[in-house]
Amino acid sequence: MNCLIVDDEPLAREILETFTAKVPQLKLISSCQNAFEALEILQKEKIDLVFLDIQMPDLTGIQLYSTLPTKPLVIFTTAYSSYAVTGFELDALDYLVKPFSFERYLKAVNKALELDKKKKEEPVSGSHDFMFVKDGTKLVKVNYNDVLYLEGMKDYVKIVMKDNKFLLTLISMQHMVDKLPERNFVRIHRSYIVSISKIDKVEKNRVVIGSKWIPVGNSYKESLHSVLGRIS
Repeated sequence: MNCLIVDDEPLAREILETFTAKVPQLKLISSCQNAFEALEILQKEKIDLVFLDIQMPDLTGIQLYSTLPTKPLVIFTTAYSSYAVTGFELDALDYLVKPFSFERYLKAVNKALELDKKKKEEPVSGSHDFMFVKDGTKLVKVNYNDVLYLEGMKDYVKIVMKDNKFLLTLISMQHMVDKLPERNFVRIHRSYIVSISKIDKVEKNRVVIGSKWIPVGNSYKESLHSVLGRIS
């Protein structure tokens, strides 16, 4: 996995660089001292995982991450545990409170490696027009064409389908984004993913699907218009 370190503290960067060098599955692309350096790298390189400090001058880690139209996996690092809730609201993979041990670092990295492995093991996008999701103790088949939109609800995702049907599955929004084919779905808000073919219209800061008005988050506008531009 290509990874990026972003931290304004030299010692913190050095520790992360040392830890990352010990994990053969990780390739460190760059180690940046501020958000602006990181933005340059993110625009040029394919980054799979970011170790991102929250408290940085000018632009915080949370502000940086929330502005990215395409979001890599992120592990937030900070000296302040009070930011944990905000971090997880942004679908952070994990949250490391400084100072952290290599063991704790590795626990977070293993989550990323496991996600990456599952993604690579999945059939090539386009080979199936359905997915299986967990509903309680059952695995339920969901046809992509039946889905109108998906709504994040804390630890669950609500999948809303035709004929007012829906189901709740225990999964994070980021994991659901990784699971869904990009040709069919686009994330338009921290809490919403919509079926591209079911969009009736886009009006100001919202998308209309049937009688449902769904907000478009500021950091997702660019990716939405990019998707719609490709098929217009």
